[in-house]
Amino acid sequence: MAAAAAPHGTIHPPNSTIYVKNLEERIKVDQLKEALSEIFSEYGNIIDLVAKTNLKAKGQAFVVFDNIQDAERAIKEIQGFELFDKPMILDYAKTKSDATIQKEGDLEEFEAHKRRRLAEKERKQAHEAAEAQKKLKRPSATNGAEPAARPIKASRGAGLKSSNPGAGAVVPEEYLPPNKILFVQNLPEDYDIDGLSSIFGRFEGFREVRLVPGRKGIAFVEYEAESGAISAKESTAGMALGEEGKVIKVVYQRK
Repeated sequence: MAAAAAPHGTIHPPNSTIYVKNLEERIKVDQLKEALSEIFSEYGNIIDLVAKTNLKAKGQAFVVFDNIQDAERAIKEIQGFELFDKPMILDYAKTKSDATIQKEGDLEEFEAHKRRRLAEKERKQAHEAAEAQKKLKRPSATNGAEPAARPIKASRGAGLKSSNPGAGAVVPEEYLPPNKILFVQNLPEDYDIDGLSSIFGRFEGFREVRLVPGRKGIAFVEYEAESGAISAKESTAGMALGEEGKVIKVVYQRK
């Protein structure tokens, strides 16, 4: 039996947040938000309206209503409405918005929501970085012919062989997917386990700090779950420590 079609051309289940796409990208954000607010406010109280200027988010916006009923009515009436000569395509957002969860007044749920959203964002960034690296490594087509031999380039470390010649592309540290273990770098030499524990022990599920014998300036911090590590990374990355104000680097450990 075929699945029933989603109402009003939507894919996701009803939500008080509406996802708007196919917007004119050349319009300034302030002007776009003003136009969207004027149109959507006819259908209920808007508690948030998000439109961003970065390249990936252009042509999109999120309109957050006070309740689901107003969002449903807006989608029914506005679906396909032309704004700046382009028909808007509307759907319900995949998840609740920050504004909705804050309005519901559950601080614990709001913090968990932010951690999930951050984790999903970092997983996506890690995937995109890995895909970009694969494309750089992929050889160009040669119509079946053997590629011409390239001259060997002399470089520092020439003559050394990789211990894993079949290894794939390496994802940059900044885009590694979430892990319950953090790798902390650029630490002041006088920071010991107690000092680091006082910083990282404030976050949920903290287990331990591990220093590396013979290596100064680095440490590993472990949590019971990824959620604790996500919160710690978000709060401590770029923190300045010690008398010299050294800025530490906090990334997820490679899996």
